[in-house]
Amino acid sequence: MSDAALLTFPARLRAANIARTLVCLAVLTLAVAILTLVFGRSGERIAVQMCINVAAVVALGVFCGNTGIVSFGHGAFMAIGAYLSGILTMPAGIQRTSLPELPGFLAGHELSLWLALPVVALAGLAFAVISGTAIARLMGASAAIASLGLLIITHGVAVGAREITRGSQTFFGVPRVVDIWIAFGAAVAFVLVARAYRESPMGLFARAARDDAAAAAALGINPQRTRFISWCLSGAMCTVAGALYGHMLGAFSPASFYLSLVFAHVAMMIVGGMASVGGAVTGVIGITLLQDGVRQFEGGVDVFGLALPEVFGLTTVALGLAILLVIWLRPAGLVGKFELGPGAGARIFDRIGRQTAPAPAPAPVSTAILRAEGLSKSFAGVKAVEDMSFEAPTGRVTGLIGPNGAGKSTLVNLITRQYRADAGRTLLTDRDLSAVSPEDIAHAGISRSFQNLRLFQGLTVYENVLVSALAAGHRGTDAAAVALRELIAFDLGDLAATRADALSYGARKRLEIARAIAQEPVILLLDEPAAGMNPAETDDLADRLIRIRDERGIGILLIDHDLRFVNRLSGWTVVMNRGTLIAEGVPQEVRADPAVIEAYIGRGRSAAAIATTPREETFPQQGVRP
Repeated sequence: MSDAALLTFPARLRAANIARTLVCLAVLTLAVAILTLVFGRSGERIAVQMCINVAAVVALGVFCGNTGIVSFGHGAFMAIGAYLSGILTMPAGIQRTSLPELPGFLAGHELSLWLALPVVALAGLAFAVISGTAIARLMGASAAIASLGLLIITHGVAVGAREITRGSQTFFGVPRVVDIWIAFGAAVAFVLVARAYRESPMGLFARAARDDAAAAAALGINPQRTRFISWCLSGAMCTVAGALYGHMLGAFSPASFYLSLVFAHVAMMIVGGMASVGGAVTGVIGITLLQDGVRQFEGGVDVFGLALPEVFGLTTVALGLAILLVIWLRPAGLVGKFELGPGAGARIFDRIGRQTAPAPAPAPVSTAILRAEGLSKSFAGVKAVEDMSFEAPTGRVTGLIGPNGAGKSTLVNLITRQYRADAGRTLLTDRDLSAVSPEDIAHAGISRSFQNLRLFQGLTVYENVLVSALAAGHRGTDAAAVALRELIAFDLGDLAATRADALSYGARKRLEIARAIAQEPVILLLDEPAAGMNPAETDDLADRLIRIRDERGIGILLIDHDLRFVNRLSGWTVVMNRGTLIAEGVPQEVRADPAVIEAYIGRGRSAAAIATTPREETFPQQGVRP
């Protein structure tokens, strides 16, 4: 992709997002049209149920797809929506008969569905805020189990609250006012909301935290906050979907929102593809057709004169088999990891000419000093870092070197608050960072790369850098301009539309540094940025870092085992061994220091020997790649 083509990439991405939304809606519209026009009344009934399920599963995907956490608790939101909307819209006469002990503040409203839905959405949002305060603190299997607990608790309360829900008996008298137009309109609205959230800054933050919470926190993104917001929006939407589901049924019980429904919705999401809105739509259509097809065989059927017996639960078996087959054959779901429709790199968008100019290089940063004072950290009694002090000012590259296991990466993690120091403190000029959260370290002006690559694998190259610019406080076109500037600076323009997990190793290294620099930091911490690179790639990276230091005046703390790479960049070198400072000074002095020679090479080798040793043999005990 030429520089001129790259400048159109933000406009191409916006067009691609609109196209993908339209493709989702087109698939849904086509399925509804076929069912209603070809199969008549029975097809319309299936289409209504399918559209309600689309709304529910898309709402579920707002949380699951953007956070990577499978939730079994959204049936609780649907139950709340159905019961609350049923009570608010139920005719007074039926309500007095079926719910004689209903609390007064809930009785006698007889609202229309359109007046009830805003109340239902607010109630769902309140319930999501309360439950999300706890669930958003958890990740992975812990969060999934907690959501299942929420479902079980809500089910138990619904069974026990007979005055409000009629307990385990059928709750009847709910106006059946949901027709194909209401159901289809709700599905369309939910798809639009879910797509808008997914591509919003908060949606990008959630997907970044989903892929790597530590890397997201290093950019100033609070992973817990992204999970909480996704949970709240998803819960409110699911409550509305539950209300529509209740008005479709007309009569239901707590069992209607329990494990069978939850399992079906999770199956639809996984089969279609949890990572995308298009996957949710596709999964619902596929599973709905599968369920209705298999249901014909549950009551027994004659096949070529052979009478098959009744097999109850066959739909559940079919759902389970569908999940197993998809996980086996296509783990990312039928749609995969991308949305339905063309990506920003598709040729269909080649005619787009609207350009976004790259942001100019930021003004040189003001004078600041990163200072470590007496930092210490132990793990299970082993001292990884002990009484470590040094300074890294702006306008200078400070090299931090030492043998493997010297504590260099641990020191960086102490500076960035990924680890809490046992003693000592970190200051940026006069600001004490010892009590600052990992997210606020980035806001203070410190950005970093990681020893082991930590990219947002589910995002494209452009989105990886864009999310960093957004986290730094840029918005809209300004954020896009910053992202373009860094893509050009690190020669990543041709790869803007490529997912991070499809990049070569060298490109991944450049992308991680470009993402860190998009924060426009005062101090940049680079943890082994040249590890695994060949000599040409290492020299190219050195040239780019020198240019950025000179243009922007930032301070760089550079950790690497390639001594020539460090010496070329560094104006000051700090040496660690076994967690402590053993030497610091200009590179020439450090290379001649006996303690440094002994730490790296052993006794009997001189500074001249180090200087003339081939690069791949400089630190033989490190196993550094040539």
